[in-house]
Amino acid sequence: MSLLKRLLYGIIDLGYVEAAEAPRVMEQMLEGGVELIQLRAKKRPRDEVAALARQLQPLATAAGVPFILNDDPPMAAELGLDGVHVGQDDLSVAQARRLLGPGRIVGKSTHSLAQARAALNEAPDYIGFGPLFATPTKPDYTPIGMSDLQRAHASVPLPIYCIGGIKRENLDEVLAAGARRVVIVSGILQAADIPAYCREVKERLLRNAAL
Repeated sequence: MSLLKRLLYGIIDLGYVEAAEAPRVMEQMLEGGVELIQLRAKKRPRDEVAALARQLQPLATAAGVPFILNDDPPMAAELGLDGVHVGQDDLSVAQARRLLGPGRIVGKSTHSLAQARAALNEAPDYIGFGPLFATPTKPDYTPIGMSDLQRAHASVPLPIYCIGGIKRENLDEVLAAGARRVVIVSGILQAADIPAYCREVKERLLRNAAL
């Protein structure tokens, strides 16, 4: 399945989930229909992150879902993961591609319409666009709001994953503003019933895509 058809992106963030719980949480996300999963483990020892990534990759592979590592192209390459996500201050997309080799996914964070358009020159496989709302996951970033969503989709011919404070409660507002694909972090990870939460979000994304 191409990224264009993958609408729901989940992140296992160790700021919300204990490493020991991550495999169980990932299984529940996959059961609920999450179509792309990233491991984000800020400020954790690299050996701990590598050990966890080795546990999680087979779960994603069995489900046919790409497994992406945040921020660390060398580790993603070393472990043979499906891809990596880089920020504005990380290695370039080209550097990440050289490390990972062909057939791997490289995503890029963008925090403005100008950055989204500039990312085209790097040719990532997708971009993250946000944060749309304030979020404790990215406390240093000023929310960019939703006014540029339609312009971003009109001028950036890449899969765009809107991110930052998106939850089930504001999803309709985000979709009405022009989003087509979303990343949800705390909403999924803190849900009482993760599979049910993901299924509901996925259904709403699919309905929006059919409009």
